[in-house]
Amino acid sequence: MQRITLVISWMLVLCPSLLFAFQSNGDTLNVTSVSDFKVTGKGDKPQWDSASWISLTKLDKGLEDYDTRYKILYSKKGIYVLFSGKDKKITSTYQNDFDDLYNADVFEVFFHTNPAEPLYFEYEISALNKELVLLIPNLDGKIMGWRPWHYEKERLVQKAVNIVKDSKGMQSWTAECFFPYALLQPLQATPPKKGTVWNANFCRLDYDAGHMVKWSWSPIKVTFHEFKAFKSIRFQ
Repeated sequence: MQRITLVISWMLVLCPSLLFAFQSNGDTLNVTSVSDFKVTGKGDKPQWDSASWISLTKLDKGLEDYDTRYKILYSKKGIYVLFSGKDKKITSTYQNDFDDLYNADVFEVFFHTNPAEPLYFEYEISALNKELVLLIPNLDGKIMGWRPWHYEKERLVQKAVNIVKDSKGMQSWTAECFFPYALLQPLQATPPKKGTVWNANFCRLDYDAGHMVKWSWSPIKVTFHEFKAFKSIRFQ
C-alpha cells in the first residue's frame, strides 16, 4: 500500500495534468477541434455543427422563460464560444469596453487552466457588444481583476453579438467569441493539446426582473468566482 501511494505521488509530481483531472467536478465536457473561422455573432458557420448545445442552470427567481445555452470548440489558434439566451429587452447603460458590465445583461466565460492555482481568466460580453477582459487572482476569497497588457492585434478577442427580433420585439440574443492563445499565454497548459484538461464555467447575468438573475454551467452557490466548483473540459 505504501509503495502504491509513493508511485501515485510521483505521478502527480511528474504529470500535474493528472492532478487537474482529479480535481474536476462532475462529468467532463469534450471539446472538438475544428479549422479556424470568422465569428459573426450568429453561430452560422458549419464548424458549429460538430458541437452540442449545453444548457445553463438558472440560480435565482424570475425570468423563468429565459433559457440559456452555449457551445464550445477549439482550433490551433484559440477557443470559440457561442452563447444563446432568450430575452425580451436589453438592460444595460454601459457603452464602453471594460465598464462594470457585471451590472448589466452579459454572458461570461471562465477558463481555469491550472486548477491547482487560484488564478483564472474571465471574460464578459454584453448585449451591446461591449467586453470586459480580466485575469483574476482569487487568494483566500480576495479577488482582484487585472486587465491585459498590449491588448491589441493578435491578442484581441474576436467577438460579435446578434439581437434576434420579430414582429413582437426582441426574442433572444447570441454572442460569439474567439479567444486567441496569444491572449491566454503564459497561463499553464496553454495552448491546450489533445487530452489537456482545464476547469471552466459559462454563465449569464440578466437584470430584466429588476434584480440580478444568474445562470451557470458549474454548480456554484453564490458567486461566479467559486472556482473550486468549476467543471472540467477536455480537448479532443
